[in-house]
Amino acid sequence: MGVLQGPEFYISKRIGRAIMDYKMLSAGDKIAVAVSGGKDSLTLLRILNDRRKFVPVKYSLVAVHIDLGYPKSIAKKLEQYFKQAGIEYHIEKVDTLRKTAKKDINCFWCSWNRRKALFEAANRLKCTKVALGHHMDDIIETILLNLFFQGEISAMSPKQELFKGKITLIRPLAYVEEYMIRRFAKEEKIPHGTCICPNAVTSHRTKMGKIIQELKRTCPEVKKNIFRSVKRIKKDYLL
Repeated sequence: MGVLQGPEFYISKRIGRAIMDYKMLSAGDKIAVAVSGGKDSLTLLRILNDRRKFVPVKYSLVAVHIDLGYPKSIAKKLEQYFKQAGIEYHIEKVDTLRKTAKKDINCFWCSWNRRKALFEAANRLKCTKVALGHHMDDIIETILLNLFFQGEISAMSPKQELFKGKITLIRPLAYVEEYMIRRFAKEEKIPHGTCICPNAVTSHRTKMGKIIQELKRTCPEVKKNIFRSVKRIKKDYLL
């Protein structure tokens, strides 16, 4: 394999650091990479697959796409991409959308149903790890969402054991900022899509992103500061 260059080198390096810091992988792991069809999950899949050629820890991958039945489903395009890349894949078709009233469909509903179907598929495929494409910006936005709307201090954990350790959830992109992924996807011409949900542009998460961008104008380090804050809690100053 050639030496990694450009954005892939920097993303892969940060993925490697996150994997080491949180002990995300073990020899022989079978990882279900949740692929929504967006740039984040496809970038994660591509780089985890490339890293298999040179990292000492040997693992296998299976790309898992949950098809909820949206009219503009990208399942067929993803299937073609997986075949061309030579990556094992599984497309899980869920007939939940047709049975749900439009008024009940929102970001939480979509996320919950995708996650449920993902874990069930990973279990059937005998996967030991489930990798999600959440990056640093997602984690930062979640910290603010939980603070503002839930009144609690919590974040997305880079590694989390579920179902009494039967499956471990990992987020290898935890140290990667979104702009790096955007640049990589553009340069590599990764055929990604975007969320087609009409609620996406008005979601609380989108609002958090706008707040962070506004704060960056006066504090360029605001994202890193928020990210580090959950590791630097001063217990003496808590209620």
